[in-house]
Amino acid sequence: MGGAVDNREMTAQALPPSRLSLYLDLIRWDRPAGWLLLLWPTLSALWIAADGFPGWHLVAVFVLGTILMRSAGCCVNDVADREFDRHVKRTANRPVTAGTLGVRQALQCGALLALVAFALVLTTNPPTILLSFAALAIALVYPYAKRVLSVPQAVLGVAFSFGIPMAFAAAQGGSAWSLSAIADAVPPHAWGLLAGNLFWVLAYDTEYAMVDRDDDLRIGMKTSAITFGRFDVAAVMLCYALHFAIWGWLGWRLGLGRIYLLGVAAGAAQALWHYTLIKDRSRAGCFSAFRSNHWVGCALYAGVALDLALR
Repeated sequence: MGGAVDNREMTAQALPPSRLSLYLDLIRWDRPAGWLLLLWPTLSALWIAADGFPGWHLVAVFVLGTILMRSAGCCVNDVADREFDRHVKRTANRPVTAGTLGVRQALQCGALLALVAFALVLTTNPPTILLSFAALAIALVYPYAKRVLSVPQAVLGVAFSFGIPMAFAAAQGGSAWSLSAIADAVPPHAWGLLAGNLFWVLAYDTEYAMVDRDDDLRIGMKTSAITFGRFDVAAVMLCYALHFAIWGWLGWRLGLGRIYLLGVAAGAAQALWHYTLIKDRSRAGCFSAFRSNHWVGCALYAGVALDLALR
């Protein structure tokens, strides 16, 4: 009996992964921290734009849309980086890089996910639909920015923050198909929130890049961790400070009160904890700091939602 069990276990271990498991690995289904980093600032902006709960329709559109577009972005990123990823220990076993999924299959998966996300956007309004094209273009450009820009995380910051103006457009937009309609629906403070969020993305993605710095130097990849050099930890903490300063100031100007500021303070406290994780630049510490960042966004969102609910 024991031998039979052992044989079955060995057979199961020898079997190749299922097609479904490969696609789930492609879109990082088991790593929700990625889409949570996009979701929290988007929901914060949605609540601010609606001056409270925006309704279940918009919540569903942005939650599902965020998950779908992050998954689609993973497909495009893995295709673009497949030659680089095989030289990086952390990414060498990704399905496209390892050859267990083909380039065409990955792109088809990404296109399907993006189309479903676009179908959700079509249920909103013209300004949001127009902005979605810009969001898609930025998302497609980012994987190639790493070849030419010294701080490609700036492009990622715009891509990961574009849900903010889209949230304002969805909550406040009208029915006109024009740039002026976008300008009316997306006020200046929405773009200010985007700028502040960009600094947060710079902070956490630099932590992420610090994990792979040795591999990226060897293969010639450009990242903020390499560009900042020995000032990397200082740059991360400065970006955190700018993020909290901008969001704190704008939120106060928009009428958010003490509960919101408590959320900002809770996020800042987490950033200080991240300093203790990254100051020695260990791979494990930097990766742990990166993976914990979604709690920073959660603290800010909780501050926004609770402050507006308890007015």
